[in-house]
Amino acid sequence: MSRRRVGLLLEVLTPVLLLVGLIVWSNGSESFFFPPVTEMLTTFRDTWLFERFASDAVPSLYRLGVGYAAACLLGVALGVVLGSSDSAARAAEPIVEFLRAIPPPALIPFGILVLGLGDQMKIFVITMVCVWPVLLNTVDGIRGIDPTLLDTARAYGIRGVERLRSVVLPGAGPQVFAGMRTSLSLALIMMVVSELVASTNGIGYYVLQSQRNFAIPEMWSGIILLGLLGYLLNALFVLVEHRVLAWHLGARGVDH
Repeated sequence: MSRRRVGLLLEVLTPVLLLVGLIVWSNGSESFFFPPVTEMLTTFRDTWLFERFASDAVPSLYRLGVGYAAACLLGVALGVVLGSSDSAARAAEPIVEFLRAIPPPALIPFGILVLGLGDQMKIFVITMVCVWPVLLNTVDGIRGIDPTLLDTARAYGIRGVERLRSVVLPGAGPQVFAGMRTSLSLALIMMVVSELVASTNGIGYYVLQSQRNFAIPEMWSGIILLGLLGYLLNALFVLVEHRVLAWHLGARGVDH
């Protein structure tokens, strides 16, 4: 059996065995705060496969998707500018470091005052938190491009948009994707945090309301959904990364 097949087998068997162990361990549990796992899974099926998916899961995914996409576009665009110009980078560094140091939850009161309680506030918070890993990794990636490669492109008359498309972005691609992957987990976290405050729907709102109403199986079902979303989004991201950076992985000898 190849190493890849062994890895896939372990990736499937480990969570299955862990789930079976939790089911056996929690069977017959009388704890109010940790009911049997089978009860959590039944509640998860009844809640998120039918009842609450459209009303809570879809709005959360919309906010996460728009906020994350905006952060990636803004981070790459600004990163290209700052990474290509030392003067621009030095001028922007104090502003970037100041904004990056602001604790993410502190942005929520500002967002509520300026944008209200709707989706715009939540998307703004997600974007502001997720933009920094993408921006900084893009800057580092561009600065790390081999100068010989840039000189060769210049010698062949490759300039402007073509230089950006065929030389700069591919050269910085691995680090850009590293920043995007970090931002993806931050987007999920901030999606939940933004929904815990002054919200009327969403997964985070549902988990908080379930906790306040002492609906413990429902609360756990929301937590399970968040874990599954994190896993699936990361798996989808890795799939896209392998397609876009196939040349880079092939050069490193990574089997994808």
